[in-house]
Amino acid sequence: MSLLKKSSLAAASICMLAITTPPVLADMEIANQSGCMACHQIDGQAIGPSYKDVAARYRGDAGAVDKLTAKVRDGGVGNWGDMPMPPNAWVGEDNIRMLVKWVLSH
Repeated sequence: MSLLKKSSLAAASICMLAITTPPVLADMEIANQSGCMACHQIDGQAIGPSYKDVAARYRGDAGAVDKLTAKVRDGGVGNWGDMPMPPNAWVGEDNIRMLVKWVLSH
């Protein structure tokens, strides 16, 4: 096999891997890098509510993505107790929206 064919095959394999990689990996990576996992767990109470509890509370709420995106970006207190959630605007709106959708998928 020629070097050009090998290179093309390798490039195609990398592209297919990127396309077929489950979005959960990217979302979990963003959650870890953004500090979300310091206060939240997927299943089980931490400082803040678990992602499964958040998903259960907002299941069926058509406006949940917008509400929670604003809450993550701006911070808040009182929805899950007295512990405030600090604002996270530095994470970026697109990443916050992706994370909220991921949380709601649990």
